[in-house]
Amino acid sequence: MPDFHQASEPPFASIAGFLTGPRLARACAALLALEIAVFLFLIAGTHGWIVPLERATTTDFASFYAAGKLAAAGTPALAYDQAAHHAMEQAVTAPGIEYQFFNYPPVYLLLCAVLAQLPYLAAFVLFIAATFAFYLAVARRILGDRSPAAIVVLLSFPMVFWTMGLGQNAFLTAALFGLATVLLESRPIAAGILFGLLCYKPHFGVLVPIALAAGGYWRSFLAAGCSAAALVLISLALFGWETWQAFFVTAGAAHAVYESGRILFAGFANPFGAVRLLGGPVALAYAVQGLASLAAAALVLIVWRYRLSLPLRAAGLAAASLVAAPVAIFYDLMLGTIAVCWLMRDESPALTPAEKTFFVAITVLRGNHRVAARCPPSRRKLASAGRGHRNARPVCDRDRPRLPRARAARPRLELVAETLRRLTNHPCWGVSP
Repeated sequence: MPDFHQASEPPFASIAGFLTGPRLARACAALLALEIAVFLFLIAGTHGWIVPLERATTTDFASFYAAGKLAAAGTPALAYDQAAHHAMEQAVTAPGIEYQFFNYPPVYLLLCAVLAQLPYLAAFVLFIAATFAFYLAVARRILGDRSPAAIVVLLSFPMVFWTMGLGQNAFLTAALFGLATVLLESRPIAAGILFGLLCYKPHFGVLVPIALAAGGYWRSFLAAGCSAAALVLISLALFGWETWQAFFVTAGAAHAVYESGRILFAGFANPFGAVRLLGGPVALAYAVQGLASLAAAALVLIVWRYRLSLPLRAAGLAAASLVAAPVAIFYDLMLGTIAVCWLMRDESPALTPAEKTFFVAITVLRGNHRVAARCPPSRRKLASAGRGHRNARPVCDRDRPRLPRARAARPRLELVAETLRRLTNHPCWGVSP
């Protein structure tokens, strides 16, 4: 059982030495306070409370809610018609918002249609509050630590606030996955049912059959298949085959969205996005992703075949599922916290200083990648000025901001106000897989 109150090893001279016992709790509390401040700033900015907005902003949840409205109205297939879906998104939020894609299978419409029975804001709050409470309960159960310090550590992961702000379903995915691994030994059928419920995001379940089969959990294997099949049949009965046909058409064309950069490559959390972010061609990105997926599958097969401890098997499956998924966006890293919780539960030797420092760097950087990657050069220049680089230049000439000479001479406060306006109105704040 992890203990966040008592140090289990002497301090080190490096950053890693700071991350022990009460120091870890204090560091996470400081990070949490900073994240809350940034979160409140973004809320104020995206609602036009800092500077007026040129256009309305939205969240990923608008995509779910609009799809649910269409399903509840008896036209579920229109959830996969971008024009009709976008029109509904604007009807339930505000005209002129950026389009949020809906690429989920019709089984997800079952939940969306229920949420659509509530007013938009009430549905948003209920969805995030319920799924977050579910996730927090599962994570604490895995840790075996219900202390306030453990909660602070869990809350300090930056993706928690991104998931909340965007209204995404990453809490639900992580909670279902985590609880399934918790129940695997004691209640294998229930665990299988939970794995099957992940069929609304099937790409995160591609390694589950390999793990269950390699470990000999055949009851869980069958239960997962049956629960997924049951959801498919229910969606067929309620929404009809034409809805599934519309989904297959949308899914078949979705690769163009991911390949083109309409969802920024810095927002991906898999090898495909990394290759594209570095400028690699699409073919190379797919090749690297394929090799990484095969390596992840082989790792899961070995770990589960040789029946290592449950914490190591569960952590390996959760982490490998993120790597193997052909589409993984930054908020999906919530699934990675399940792997971390299981590793903390494991009785193996503690992480080395280098490993601690590495994980801390990943945690902090992943919380800020979208702003750094999506900001136009004018914003990058302002950010650089804040670090003391007053004469920072844009990355390349084609990215140079096109400002009239007279505009460049405006007072600094006015320039900052315009920068904030553009920042809070930028489409980077809404990306739906």
